[in-house]
Amino acid sequence: MKSPRYTILIANRSTGAVRRLSIARRTAIAVLVALAALPLLIGLGASTTDPAELAALRSANENLRVENESYRAATGELADQIASLQSALTKLSDQAQLDPAERAALDKLPAVIRSRATGGAAVPPAAAAVESPASTFGLLKNLLTALEGRLATVKDQVESQQALARATPSIWPLTGWLSSGFGVRKDPFNGSPDFHSGLDIAANRGTPVRATADGTVSSASYNGAYGNCIVIDHGFGIGTRFGHLSAFAVHAGQRVHRGEIVGYVGATGRTTGPHLHYEILLNGQPINPLRLLAKP
Repeated sequence: MKSPRYTILIANRSTGAVRRLSIARRTAIAVLVALAALPLLIGLGASTTDPAELAALRSANENLRVENESYRAATGELADQIASLQSALTKLSDQAQLDPAERAALDKLPAVIRSRATGGAAVPPAAAAVESPASTFGLLKNLLTALEGRLATVKDQVESQQALARATPSIWPLTGWLSSGFGVRKDPFNGSPDFHSGLDIAANRGTPVRATADGTVSSASYNGAYGNCIVIDHGFGIGTRFGHLSAFAVHAGQRVHRGEIVGYVGATGRTTGPHLHYEILLNGQPINPLRLLAKP
């Protein structure tokens, strides 16, 4: 028996022409079945992918996930360390602030003395652009290393500056009145020109005399015209001398701090009355103490 046929009319709206397409029912059914089966065939083809290839893809994906998490953790840790170092640098900067009197005295020291507490290098600039996670990680590591180096340098600078500030005579050794200044003067005994290597500060006998900076007592003994005399070594080539004392409050080798009592005003040695003879020495040479002292 002959298969029934179907006629499909195709009309052109512009020209009005009509075309007829005649196909057998079997052919139409076959086309419809093929179209319906196409998705199923695609799914079946996908299910036949090599299991080993799928396992490799899953493994690579897991490795990427673990690597990404590790990278985020590592960069986060580096960022925290960098923030911590920057905070430490800020604190060191705050610690570097000195008392105005100490700063004024420090600034008046000769450059050769100050240079012993200076130096350092700046942090190298970071790269302007980052091309990959690996370069980001490398940049953070480089920045961390630079900050660690800078922190060590700044710490050394601050510690050296603070040590120099503590060693710089910046206060008056006692409260009194200035009876003789530094430089050439008339000798109080014979009236001839004489170089006076320090300051004479008159005060009542027994008035406490204080260290004007941190240091170590080099000597505390009778010393000719100075009478009972104390010499303190402050380091950095800085020293102080206290003469004509009535008594000592320290001994040789003792560590003293600024403001600590070291002796008492007297009239021992070559003197016309109770007072303190006070000197500041830089590399063994006397300088005018008024250069470093604030007004009493």
